[in-house]
Parts: sequence; C-alpha cells; structure tokens
Amino acid sequence: MDLEVSRSLTIPAAELGWRFSRSSGPGGQHVNTSDSRVELFWNVEASLVLSDEQRRMLLSRLGKRLVSGVVTVASSERRSQLRNREAALEKLANLVREGLAPPGPKRRATKPTKGSQRRRLETKGQRSATKAQRRRPSHD
Repeated sequence: MDLEVSRSLTIPAAELGWRFSRSSGPGGQHVNTSDSRVELFWNVEASLVLSDEQRRMLLSRLGKRLVSGVVTVASSERRSQLRNREAALEKLANLVREGLAPPGPKRRATKPTKGSQRRRLETKGQRSATKAQRRRPSHD
C-alpha cells in the first residue's frame, strides 16, 4: 500500500520496509504469541520519488532520526498488527510532512519593556529581602 504524504508526494510501497516483533504493550495473554509491534523504515537517501531539494531538506531536518539515510518509525500502541501498521504509516507521513514544511518566519529581536524590567527587579528585591531575613543576625 502506497503512503500518500501530500498531493504531490506519494511513497511507493516498494520503498517501504516492515519488521514485526512481539509487543510489550497491551494485549493480555495474546501479546506473548503474536508479533503485533511494527517497525516501518524508509531509505530517504535511495528514494526515487524525492527531488534533490526534498532529499536535502529531509536529510538535514531528520538528521538525528536517520541511520545510514534510513528513517525508522515504530508502533506498538494498539493490540492488533493491522492497527499498528496504520499508526506507523501515519507517523511516517507526519514526520515527512514536517520535514518538508517550509521554515516559519524568522524571529525578530525585541527589547524587554520598561514595565517587565521593573517587575523583574522588584521580584528580585523581594526574594533578596526574604533570604536576608533567614540569615543569622551578625554580632558587630
């Protein structure tokens, strides 16, 4: 089943890899006998559906999540393998969507207002007075 990330990007099922294992999550007695935990992996570096620009963006933005150019997503929240497969596909789609999203607006540097500076110094003074009262009186 192909994974539709956006209208312009669909990852073919041939590029997706699956691995199944026993889940530590919910399932009762059934959990010890079925491989309901799902790992979904996709090789970003070798993908044929990405443009060079998209590949560069994903490799830089997902750098910490990649191992040898492969992004892996795991799901074991649901009891059935099918539901975990659907959850893993959704997680990967969201991850790729976020990786390809245009960057937000640049932060504009601002100065703290006069009022906020005054309030900060007042609280600092109050805290200092409180701590000064806790000290032992000095014998001069």
